[in-house]
Amino acid sequence: MTYTSKNRWADYWVLALSVFLVFCLVFEPYIELPSLVSWLGRWHPLVLHFPIVLLLMAIFLGLTGKKVPNLLLTVGVLSALVTAVSGFFLGKETPVKGELLFWHQWLGAGVALFAALWYALSQVQLDQKIYTKGIQVIMIGLVALAGHYGGMVTHGEDFLALPMEKQQEKIPENPIIYKDIVSRILDDKCVSCHNPNKQKGELLMTNLAELFKGGKSGNTLVPGEPEQSELIRRLHLPMEDEERMPPEGKTPLNDNEIAILERWIALGASGSQRLDELDKNESLVALVKEMMVPDPVEKWSKLPTVADSTLKNLSSDYLTIERLASNSDALSVDIYLAPEYDPKPIMNLKRVAKNIIELDLSGLPIGQDEMTLVFACHNLEWLELDKTPLTDREIENLINLKNLSFLKIYETPITDLSISTFKDLPNLKSLYLWGTDISDRALAGLRKSNPGLLINNGINGDTKAFFLATDSIK
Repeated sequence: MTYTSKNRWADYWVLALSVFLVFCLVFEPYIELPSLVSWLGRWHPLVLHFPIVLLLMAIFLGLTGKKVPNLLLTVGVLSALVTAVSGFFLGKETPVKGELLFWHQWLGAGVALFAALWYALSQVQLDQKIYTKGIQVIMIGLVALAGHYGGMVTHGEDFLALPMEKQQEKIPENPIIYKDIVSRILDDKCVSCHNPNKQKGELLMTNLAELFKGGKSGNTLVPGEPEQSELIRRLHLPMEDEERMPPEGKTPLNDNEIAILERWIALGASGSQRLDELDKNESLVALVKEMMVPDPVEKWSKLPTVADSTLKNLSSDYLTIERLASNSDALSVDIYLAPEYDPKPIMNLKRVAKNIIELDLSGLPIGQDEMTLVFACHNLEWLELDKTPLTDREIENLINLKNLSFLKIYETPITDLSISTFKDLPNLKSLYLWGTDISDRALAGLRKSNPGLLINNGINGDTKAFFLATDSIK
């Protein structure tokens, strides 16, 4: 066994870094890092890929019987040791290390130390021995496991789970607000950084008790006072603010999710309250119900297939048909008043009636015949019948459109008789009906029976002007 190293400086650095890494691992509980040294640890995610590539290249050459260039091995080992040390520095920023971070740190250190052992053997010309091959095989396993645990620390334990395994359960009809709604939002957008394995800011968000406990930045939740809750404050910070949560690069909460968290906290941040225990006029009810609506693409997945050629044949200069989503069979239909009105193009739509989700017949001289097409659109969600000559007699059959959520029927001759039809539309959310013969008394009764229904009868001049302007464009 002959020592043949020509790069004594590299030998000293490999030895020094190896000893320092072992020291850090053994005496970790007693080590306090200066702020500048802790900051150096944040470079760990940027530099870790470099030694992995170099070491895997060297391992490939070694296992295939080729000579491993000394420079390649030297740079690979030194960069692996630096990466492991920086990972230790970064890990010190986490007060409570979970199992994932513990194994990632030790497996990463194992890669660096085995690489250092390989380097030492190569300097005494033992790098072609069978036990050196064993070290190379072990390093492959360590690299794979360290990378796997690192990915789970960064992205969550289900990072490599199959898509079907990550699907969330359907929200119950009468959900517990915290368990089924709030917890779902936090699990999706926040828990990846605030869990036992990655406890950023000393904050856990995996259960309600930990949320009330808070982190090092203050009170995460203040029941009844969302404006005093650190969670809400950080959600509203500008994207470029380093305190904003989730940080840049992570999927932010949408407006509906933030509003749900705010109202839940404002109502006391209860862990047991159910949806049906809230007042019907409470805004949180509407927010939760909006979240409970299934993804439109999924909802429309069972619609009959419609060929592009069919849509092209049904379209004309005065009738446009569009798919509501790419590769979706859900259709939006707009019909415009031609110089000479002909109901035939409307009646031809019966062949795709089950696919029509949105239909605009506003301003057309339609009657009972054309309404048979409307009644055949069982999946209709959006309907515009404003400025038409329709009466209560034609409107009463809308009761069969159980999915209808939006109805414009202003400036038509309908009367109080149509109120019973509106009451029996279970999913109706928005109703526009100024310029009709419906009395204020009948409207008051409708509002009382359906407090979640948005009724616009022209009192809001801005809203009315908006729709009138839109119709003039059409």
